Amino acid sequence: MKVLVLGGDGYLGWPTSMHLSAHGHEVLAVDNYLRRRLSREEDSEALFEVPNLHRRAQLWKEKSGKSIEVRIGDICDWDFIAALFGEFRPDALIHYAEQPSAPYSMKNRPAAALTLHNNLTATFNVIQAVHEFAPQCHIVKLGTMGEYGTPNIDIEEGWIDIEHKGRRQKFLFPRAAGSLYHTTKVLDTDLLWFYVRTWGLRVTDLMQGPVYGLETYENRGDESLYPFFNYDELWGTVINRFLVQAVAGYPLTVYGKGGQTRGYLDLRDTLQCLRLSIENPAQAGELRIFNQFVETFSVNTLADMVRASGKRLGIEVRIDSLPNPRKELEEHYYNPAHTGLLELGLQPHRLTPERMDEMLSVIQRYKDRIRTDCIFRNVRWNR
Repeated sequence: MKVLVLGGDGYLGWPTSMHLSAHGHEVLAVDNYLRRRLSREEDSEALFEVPNLHRRAQLWKEKSGKSIEVRIGDICDWDFIAALFGEFRPDALIHYAEQPSAPYSMKNRPAAALTLHNNLTATFNVIQAVHEFAPQCHIVKLGTMGEYGTPNIDIEEGWIDIEHKGRRQKFLFPRAAGSLYHTTKVLDTDLLWFYVRTWGLRVTDLMQGPVYGLETYENRGDESLYPFFNYDELWGTVINRFLVQAVAGYPLTVYGKGGQTRGYLDLRDTLQCLRLSIENPAQAGELRIFNQFVETFSVNTLADMVRASGKRLGIEVRIDSLPNPRKELEEHYYNPAHTGLLELGLQPHRLTPERMDEMLSVIQRYKDRIRTDCIFRNVRWNR
């Protein structure tokens, strides 16, 4: 298929582009380098330097013999996205093109405004471009399990049947986002659901948990093809942050009681999930929702797993309990369903001790590049 990857320069976007290319799809990767710019502005760049998107595509072709086309531009600019769709009529698109950080969105008013404007305008323009130029295109939007919050009931896979005063109807599962970033993802879903009902779009919304890892089957052992690997509070996911903290001798930053529980998945499984979604598209007029994760862990459990891995590798790992800068439940019920992607054929990679040791060993190679002053920024929700 012809697949448009929006946000193709990102932590998920670049590995996705390679993965789809390796599986025979025609890929056009698009980015405006927003993540790079914001990282520089916040002085919190990745663990190692990443080539620009054109150079990455060239390196991928030299390695694989396969091509990834590249365009640099902002999909919040209607003229740019209209020209893009006029040139490349996609069968499917993957929408990663959003400001991806919850802490950044809560940092201050300008960061919040940027997040709101960028994320909602990007999604709106995607919808309008598909409707005008490629109405059969399957939109695959990356959402987040954070849309649901932590309700005191089981979390269904996107939808819930409600009986009220003797009548029944299926509704989108109630959402209670924990940051402005997560709230923009809720609004994305609402926008898509409106236009699915109005225009008969075909949409898959992937409610993804935090992702961990660096190496995939396409880039293993080749640093030039690694994605961004951020380890600071703004851009790094919790397992990736803990791995770097362990190697640097920095105490693992557990917020509050550490009982916060979420669903996690290996970077390689994100790639599987995206490919399975586009190769098994939603129907016209369908908003299909999958909860995209493999296993659930509390923050305390993850910290203990990293400490155990450090012990096996001869690294002393300390754990600190810090006052929680976020507004969230630190102990709660959490039982989300996640069967849809397994039914499509997902073959999960588990967070085994061997996998943890492997990731920690990779990070050890870059120990001298770690800046401990970047790790904790104390971005407070109640500022």
